[in-house]
Formats: sequence, C-alpha cells, structure tokens
Amino acid sequence: MPYLAGKQAFLELLKQEGVSVMFGNPGTTELPLMDGLAREPGIHYVLALQEAVAIAMADGYAQASGGLAAANVHVSPGLGNAMGMLYDAQKSGAPLLLTAGQHDQSFTVTEPILWSDLPPIAQPFVKWSTEARRLEDLPRIVHRAAKTALTHPTGPVFLSLPVDVLNSERDLDLTAPTRVARRIVGDRGAIAEAARLLAKAERPLLVAGDAVAHSDALAELVELAELVGAPVMTEGVASTCSFPFTHPLYSGSMPRLGPPIRALLMRHDLLFSVGGDLFTLSLPDDVDPMPPGVPIVHLDVNPWELGKNYPAAVAIQGEPKATLPELSEAVRRLTGARGHPDARRRTDAVSAAWERERAELAQRADREVTRVPIPPLTLVHELAKRAPKDAVIVDESISSAQGVRHFFRCADPKSFFGIRGGGIGWGLPAALGVKLALRDRPVLALIGDGSAMYTNQALWTAARESLAVVYVIFNNASYRILKQRTRALKGFSAEDDRYVGMDLEPLIDFVGMARALGVPGERLDKAPEIAPALDRAIASGGPYLVDVRIDPAFK
Repeated sequence: MPYLAGKQAFLELLKQEGVSVMFGNPGTTELPLMDGLAREPGIHYVLALQEAVAIAMADGYAQASGGLAAANVHVSPGLGNAMGMLYDAQKSGAPLLLTAGQHDQSFTVTEPILWSDLPPIAQPFVKWSTEARRLEDLPRIVHRAAKTALTHPTGPVFLSLPVDVLNSERDLDLTAPTRVARRIVGDRGAIAEAARLLAKAERPLLVAGDAVAHSDALAELVELAELVGAPVMTEGVASTCSFPFTHPLYSGSMPRLGPPIRALLMRHDLLFSVGGDLFTLSLPDDVDPMPPGVPIVHLDVNPWELGKNYPAAVAIQGEPKATLPELSEAVRRLTGARGHPDARRRTDAVSAAWERERAELAQRADREVTRVPIPPLTLVHELAKRAPKDAVIVDESISSAQGVRHFFRCADPKSFFGIRGGGIGWGLPAALGVKLALRDRPVLALIGDGSAMYTNQALWTAARESLAVVYVIFNNASYRILKQRTRALKGFSAEDDRYVGMDLEPLIDFVGMARALGVPGERLDKAPEIAPALDRAIASGGPYLVDVRIDPAFK
C-alpha cells in the first residue's frame, strides 16, 4: 500500500475513475486540493470565475464525453452559487462528481466563517451526498460516488472534503473502480406486448428522450421507427439530438403546453415513449395533455418515470441500446421482415408534412432577410445555412429557438445539446465543456442575451483555455420569454403592453464585455452580415462572440 496524503489519494482516485479534467473555483478550504494539483500533471484544472460556470462546464463535458466529470467549489457560498446549474445537471442526468472543500473538523463545532453542514445543502439535486470524515474512508467513498453517478439513471453526486482529511497521511489501499453494466435489456414478455401494440396501431407516435442519445441508440430507434413508419418527436425539454433531425420520420419537438400536446396526441392511437418525459410542462392549464383512449408504451432506464403521470399499458425498464433491437425483432415477427405493410406510405406522409413545414419557415425567413432588427427566425436560418456540417450546436436561445430543429442538420448523439433543467445561464459555460470533450468538432453556441448575463464570466475561461467556441448572442434587449409567459396569463401587462423588470436597458455592450474578458467579437444589425461574420469567427481559431440585435416583437 502506498503512503499518501489525502490530497494525493483523492487525485489518484479521480484518475482511476477516468477523470482528466477538473472544473472549479478555489478558496481557502480548497488549498490542499490545489496544492496536490501542483504535482499532478494527469488532471487539467479549468478555472472558472464563478461556481455556476464551473458546474455548467462540467455538465456539458459529462454529456459530451459520456464519462465522469469532476467539479470543485468553495465551501458553503460556493456550493450555494452552484445550485442553479446543479439543478440543470440533475435534469440532464450528467454523471458529475461535485466536491466542496470543508473546514478542518477540529474546529467546526465552533461554526467558523463560511462553515455549514454541506451534504444536506446539495442533497435535493444529487443522487448521493456525503462527507469524508477519515482518510481511510476516502477510497471507498470516491469509488462509490463515481459508481453511483455513472449508474442508470445517471446524475450528479456530492462529496464534502474536510481540510484535515486532505492533509492527513497514511498507508492507503486505493482499491479499484466498479462499473455497473449499462446495457439493461427489458422484460421480454413486456417487449412482446409492446410489439403487438405497435404492429396493430394505425397512427403510432414515437417520442425520443435523452436516454436514446446517452446510450448511443439513434440507429436502433431509426430501425424501429422505419419498421412501423411512425413519426418521431423529441421530448419537450430535450438536451440532446435523440433522433436525427435529417431523418424522413423526424417530426420536431413535443410542445410544452397542455392544449397543443392534447391536440397532437388526438391524431394518434398509440404513444410510445423511449426515455421521453410525459410530460414536462411550462404552464398549468385546465386541459389535460393526455386524451383518453390513447394507450402508452413507455421504455426508460429510470423506473421512476414509468407511469409517473399517466398509466402505461406496457412499462419497460430497459436501456434503449439494448432493448430496442429486441423490440424491432418482435415487430418483424408480427409484420414480416420489412416491417409494417403501410410503413413506406406512412413515412412518405410524415416526411412530406415536415418538409412543407420546414420550407414554409425557410420562405418566411428569407422574405424577412432585409428587416432590421433581424427577425430571430432569419438569424437561425442564416446561421444554419453557413454552419459547418459537423458543427455541434449548443442551444440556449430560449424564446428565439423557432427553426433551430428545422434548419440545423444535427444527426448524431453529439451534434446538439440544449438546456434541460430550465435554469438559464447554462449555455455559455456548457459550450466550453462540450468543446473540451469534442475538440475536433466546431462548436456553435446560440445564447439569449438574458441567459448570457448569468454566466458571462465563462468568456474569460474561454479565452484562458483558448477554446474555439463561436458564441452568437440573440440580443432582443429583454427577458422575452417572461413577456411571452406574462401574455399567456392574460393579465394587466397583456392589456397595457407594459412589463415590469423584463427589459434589459440600457443596451448591454456584449462585444465590449467579451473583449474585456479576452474574447474578440463583433456586433451585427443586418442579415447579410451573418454569414461573413460566422466565417470570420470560425477562422479565428479561438473563442469569438457575435452580438446580433434581433427583433424583440412577438410573432
């Protein structure tokens, strides 16, 4: 057994778990860890200027890499600053080991400055939360934390690290990691029943959730969809490309309001969700999203989601990559080797409807290309036309997102990442984590102006790390999403067209701010300027910000 200090042991344990990058913002209680990193070339420390930035970077990195991400924050205030982005990481299912420094246990009973009991603070947003009280427990705790974060359903875990534990020294057995096999195959009886319902359905609808992308099961879902000729929609609050946007059966994203969901589902006689939420809504409504008489087949790695809000005719706990091939084979046994006899006709109809919708949006975007300020749809269209084919899109455009899934041709599980939890400020730093994981692909981040101001410190980290992320700020000088929601409530603001606390005036100089933080940029006002600006941004070879003034009007 090696004789190690706690700080050395912790870093060795992280390397055993596959960690080569750590995100964080240090303080006094993190000094032992930072001292250990001074002699640890195997872990690259990415400095954030605020804890929310560190967590969102780690979230993006975990999703894009598929492995364990590590982030470290500073005791009570640092953990508090991290909570909003930790919520987003919980919703995205990011396998993230979050640690925080804690005071030396010898005097915590006196309640020193910055001290609090840390594990209960993190507990609501993590799968497991604890504190290491002795150095000899550290290997078991770290390996348990990593195993828990990476096991279905994946998600963040939290570990409090007291200073005295990291400074202690002793002979220590680091043991070894454990990995729970991920390929969970669903119950074969349930699979057979699901196949029967799919085979007999005349108007089935498939909903693809993030679990499809996380398990690299796009090809398996494509196979099943083609066998039955069913349209596929992504779940309403998705953080991945869980079905190719380019496929003939792709039909966009599920709505997030009750009435349009119900109207959509009334056109179908079966709903099959593959890891998709049923349903994550934006606002309450008297109209229930689920119409009566539509049976649900639900496949998910997380049993909590099965039957959570609506009873499922068939509920299958299983991983998409492992279970969908079995389901496809069961469908073939019922329909023939080529699938349902109506599959080709159904596919043609779905493809024609989506292409009509896409073409209508493109025509509208082109008609408005001369308007100033630039309509959001036109901006999205112009960016999509110019973006590299292998670009990774990180989307936090919020109220300006119409057309993103129509125009960008994302087709693989690493080609698109969106804000899952809804806690804004995620996109600016998450794009950096994505780029660190996918260094060979161009990253284009679409960021609302309100969102950008939550975590603008991420620009400094982009400059420090020389990460070639192109940021496009959708600048409507307002919290436009709040105006939309206020209008939906039909209150005084909707009548008077007056909104309190929702306008960002005076106008924020994003280009000046970016330059102050080390990132070059430029401001655009006209649509013909978009393509050349994007070319310049990509050619720069580093981080670049394009601030685009867009029309704040409602459409």
